Amino acid sequence: MLQLDGNDVAARLARVPLIDALERAFRSEFHSPPRQHHAVGSSADGDHFLLTMPAWHTGRCIGIKLATVFPGNSRHGQPAVHAVYALFSGTDGSPIATLDGTELTRRRTAAASVLAARFLARPEASRLLMVGTGALAPHIIETYITARPITAVRVWGRSSRRAQAVAGTFSGRSIDIEAIDDLEAGVRWADIISCATLATAPLVSGAWLTPGQHLDLIGSFTPEMREVDDEALARSRIYVDTREGALAESGELVQALASGFITAADIRGDLAALTRGTVSGRDSTDEITLFKSVGCAIEDLAAAELALGLGSGA
Repeated sequence: MLQLDGNDVAARLARVPLIDALERAFRSEFHSPPRQHHAVGSSADGDHFLLTMPAWHTGRCIGIKLATVFPGNSRHGQPAVHAVYALFSGTDGSPIATLDGTELTRRRTAAASVLAARFLARPEASRLLMVGTGALAPHIIETYITARPITAVRVWGRSSRRAQAVAGTFSGRSIDIEAIDDLEAGVRWADIISCATLATAPLVSGAWLTPGQHLDLIGSFTPEMREVDDEALARSRIYVDTREGALAESGELVQALASGFITAADIRGDLAALTRGTVSGRDSTDEITLFKSVGCAIEDLAAAELALGLGSGA
């Protein structure tokens, strides 16, 4: 059985081909049961979770990701999320490979956001604000600047030192990137605002948004977590990666739905509908769009298949 470490996975998952693979995957017929969360402990930094994420293409491949989330790890220079991925044959059930799920998760998460931006961001959007300084942040920035006409990036985090460190990973590159301390100013400046944090209270206010922006929300994956306030939802045209996952797990949506601030009908579509053309994306240059992802197992399967050169990479 093949074993791919993080370096192997990175070498096999170029960013634009991965975005294309995810688009094909969401257009295909796939099976992706709801993600299971298991609380496995807690600390002063929050609860610890074990996540299980299975998916399969009938007759082709079966895969499952096991991931842990320990929010306090960042205080010790460790990633908050660790994962391993197992891939099996859909023909006879035999194991094919295990892959470093941490690198796979970071790359497919960034790819899913940029896939959504194909349909939701203005084509000429060139200024990216990265809200968050975790291990995912450089992947988000790298994928956006690789696949879109991004010319300037600003990075904000609760720790200025960590924001500067993220910006510093791109030193020597032909990109205008710097860390900032004023989040409101950064939001007003940006064309695309990508948030990847473990926040439990809103960071971005809807009052700061300006016409034509695209919000890319990645961080929250439990009903208690959220990165933007209700006004941001109210001002935006809302899309999700999957309806079932987002309606169960996104704190932004769960809380706003519970309070009656929005209804399920305010969610215009998901990635399957966008990629298949059954719903429209951005309709005008002035509207504000919002994409909320909580992570979907079909993204992991598509990435694993692409890494192994199986099928169409979908």
